[in-house]
Amino acid sequence: MKNIIAQRKEIVELRNRLKDKNKSVVFTNGCFDILHSGHVDYLNKAKSFGDILIVAINSDSSIKRIKGTKRPILNEDERAFLVCNLKAVDYVTFFDDDTPKEIISDLIPDVLVKGADWELESIVGRDIVESNGGRVERIKFITDQSTSGIINIILERYK
Repeated sequence: MKNIIAQRKEIVELRNRLKDKNKSVVFTNGCFDILHSGHVDYLNKAKSFGDILIVAINSDSSIKRIKGTKRPILNEDERAFLVCNLKAVDYVTFFDDDTPKEIISDLIPDVLVKGADWELESIVGRDIVESNGGRVERIKFITDQSTSGIINIILERYK
């Protein structure tokens, strides 16, 4: 199966079945608020590191705590629907914490992916993945696109 939005418990069970089948699981996370070309490129590259790509999306309450009360622009169900329907993405789930540490601990992916803007030492969950024989990959962004940048363009043009 492919392109499924699932609860964390289901994702953990799936991860265990995939491990038994020797399928490599790639994990990444983010807000994915106002999906743009940078997101698509990032997720396509993330998928290239393994067989199955699982994306954990920050819940609405998590984003509000991290980015402020005016975010997210799109609610978690809309964001999950968009991300889940990208060709590279196999499964989407949510996390409500400020960091993905707990879900990474639950899944123990083979590959943890973050953007190259993260210093290796600062990547949450790196220690968990590496201590279990996995690896961390950092992806360089090809565009200077960001959700905040899009919001600023809209505000400037339509103020």
